[in-house]
Order: sequence, then C-alpha cells, then structure tokens
Amino acid sequence: MESVLDVVVHRPDMPLAPGLSSRLGLGLWNSVPGTLAVEFLLYAIGVVVYLKSTVARDRVGSIGLWILLLFLAIVELANVLGPPAPSVPAVAWSAQAMWLLVAWAYWVDRHRDPIA
Repeated sequence: MESVLDVVVHRPDMPLAPGLSSRLGLGLWNSVPGTLAVEFLLYAIGVVVYLKSTVARDRVGSIGLWILLLFLAIVELANVLGPPAPSVPAVAWSAQAMWLLVAWAYWVDRHRDPIA
C-alpha cells in the first residue's frame, strides 16, 4: 500500500484502491524547487518535533545533533541537485552506507533525554 506522501510526489499513477482504475498523483517530482521545498519543510517539521521532545545530555547530544542534521541536509541537496549515480553498484553501495547514518543518529540520540 502506498502512503499519502507518495501521492504528493508521484505522477498520477497511484491507484486510489486495489482494483480501481482511478489514479492519483500530484507529480511534485517533476519540479526540483517544489520537491526541495516540500522535502525540507517535512525535514524541518521533524527537526522541530525532535528538538521540542528531547534535550541534550552533553556535547555529543547538542553539537553532534547539529552536525548530523547539517550532513543530512547536504546529502539531500546532493541527491536532488547532483548527477545520477554512475552505476547500479554505486547505488547499492550508497544504500548500504546509509546504515552508517542510522548508527550515527542512534549514537546522537543516546546522548539526548526525552522531555517529560
């Protein structure tokens, strides 16, 4: 099942329900500025929610978080504005390397406490 957010970015090729011929999609991925605006808006909302619900325990939890957030924003810009991957193995290695981001985010989150 496709998500509601997929309807925003896909061209009108997403079925409304299984078996129906009606297709939805706003085609946002046809607009680089529109894509960047929506993706960074969602990113900013997520950052604000996280910042309002956690507090840094130490420097890793504060400075490390901002370095991670900046790195993620740069990676997103490079993905949208940069050239396509040169080969399928390059895409595969990039996907495998994303697990390092999960580990980094976990490490930073371990240095933050939830706000009660």
